[in-house]
Amino acid sequence: MKLSKARPLALALVCLSTVATADQGEHRHGVPEKLGKVDFPVSCADEVHQGFQRAVALLHSFAYEDAEKGFHDVAAQDPKCAMAWWGVAMTQFHPIWAAANPAAGPTPAEMKKGRDAAATARRIGAPTGRENDYIAAVDAFYRDSEEMDYPKRARAFEKGMERVHRRNPKDQEAAIFYALALLGTASPADKTYAKQKQAAAVLNAVLPDAPEHPGVAHYLIHSLDYPELASLALPAARAYSTIAPSAPHALHMPSHIFTRLGLWDESIQSNLASAASAREHVTALHPGTTSFDELHALDYLEYAYLQLGQDKNAAGVVAQVANVTQTDVPQFAAAYALDAVPARYPLERRKWADAAKLTVAPGGFPWDRFPYAEALTYFARGLGAARSGRLPVAREALARLEAIQAGRVKAGDDYWAGQVKVQQLAVAAWIAQAETRGDEALRTMRTAADLEDASEKHPVTPGHILPARELLGDILLERNDPAHALIEYESSLTRTPGRFGATYDAAHAAEMAGDWAKARVYYLKLEALAAHADGGRPELDSMRTFLARKD
Repeated sequence: MKLSKARPLALALVCLSTVATADQGEHRHGVPEKLGKVDFPVSCADEVHQGFQRAVALLHSFAYEDAEKGFHDVAAQDPKCAMAWWGVAMTQFHPIWAAANPAAGPTPAEMKKGRDAAATARRIGAPTGRENDYIAAVDAFYRDSEEMDYPKRARAFEKGMERVHRRNPKDQEAAIFYALALLGTASPADKTYAKQKQAAAVLNAVLPDAPEHPGVAHYLIHSLDYPELASLALPAARAYSTIAPSAPHALHMPSHIFTRLGLWDESIQSNLASAASAREHVTALHPGTTSFDELHALDYLEYAYLQLGQDKNAAGVVAQVANVTQTDVPQFAAAYALDAVPARYPLERRKWADAAKLTVAPGGFPWDRFPYAEALTYFARGLGAARSGRLPVAREALARLEAIQAGRVKAGDDYWAGQVKVQQLAVAAWIAQAETRGDEALRTMRTAADLEDASEKHPVTPGHILPARELLGDILLERNDPAHALIEYESSLTRTPGRFGATYDAAHAAEMAGDWAKARVYYLKLEALAAHADGGRPELDSMRTFLARKD
């Protein structure tokens, strides 16, 4: 892959200029709608051209509901426009959502809607071979859905889009949707990031001629949302929210890269804007509910506040999530955030007794559809209980994690089975530590850390609730082995830079090991992180005491 600095930089420079829009119509409250610039020639009637471009722009920013409505409007105005039904089918697909988690793919209702739309597009037919190839690609995903599992159907879509791209090398949309299809089949266990790099190379080739395209910026971020690659996506991250500020997801996506790089202030601003935009959208479309887009942004926001020690703001996010009674769409990002936000707050602050009291909420949410999200609460509960001396509670949480993990294995959900296994092992390790089975605790926790490192975090989360390698460092510290604990904390920081807990832990471990020079380096990093902290964490008192020393 050749990801030259010049091409991503061109995208960053675009954000300084006036961004073209797919539709210059009035947005809510009279603000001109800005979704980016899409140029997708189709053979439909001239009067629906602008509406079609707008719907495609919404699709690229995962505004699926608005995009579906837009494509239906096109079909109503031009019944012969087969590509309008291609668009409806695409809005039900969600390739990146289900890349690591097929359970996050289309629901049975969405599958029926998408299958019917693809069939309608096929029946109407398009006057060009290019458009029929697009239709065939999405139809390959929906056709034979009862006989083929999700991964096979996603690969069929990828092959279909590869064919469209190969036959139409100058078609920007063919390239961009092919990149999306590649990301939709990328394995989180592939540490070479082969498909992600391939997708980035395809997008990078399109970028010079389409610097204001929402899909290029969006999918570049997803392609490079990994510790080793994230810095390459920084120009795209800073441009995307300017390209498509009318899409809540476009305002949020930059924080994926900001999080990877420990740019917490930028992540906070990104997610505050996204949450506010999502609230505005859901008020218009589904009054009385909370948007899953807002909840997703709030999880990233909570994570960023906690890394800066801004615990009062973090507590405010917890209160917002606690007040949620109904979501607009009960989907996986909403489920994850509902459990992750309250779990992060006590664990990041080492309030183990508080974590031990967590329960799954709200009660009316369909948790049976998202057991891997529910597992977050049991992980936090079990870890908190084990580390605060409430071993019966810890064992109950461990049993629940074991049941959830077994269920994920039985369902063939390899990714989340692995993630819950890490949580299960971590809780088991800390129970063993509490029961003075130290060697077993260390072995079990190291297994958990190695398993977690073997895969990647899902895009649904800014980061693991507590990284397993940090927890391994904690056990080594309790065993009075600060030198080896420091190795684990530093390893964790290479993958998740700027974490408050790991930065303090590295400083503390270095201090205990007698490496005062390194301790000072990490305490100074913590001081910079906590420049605007609330000041209530004991770690900050330790930092000030050390930095005040004159010897």
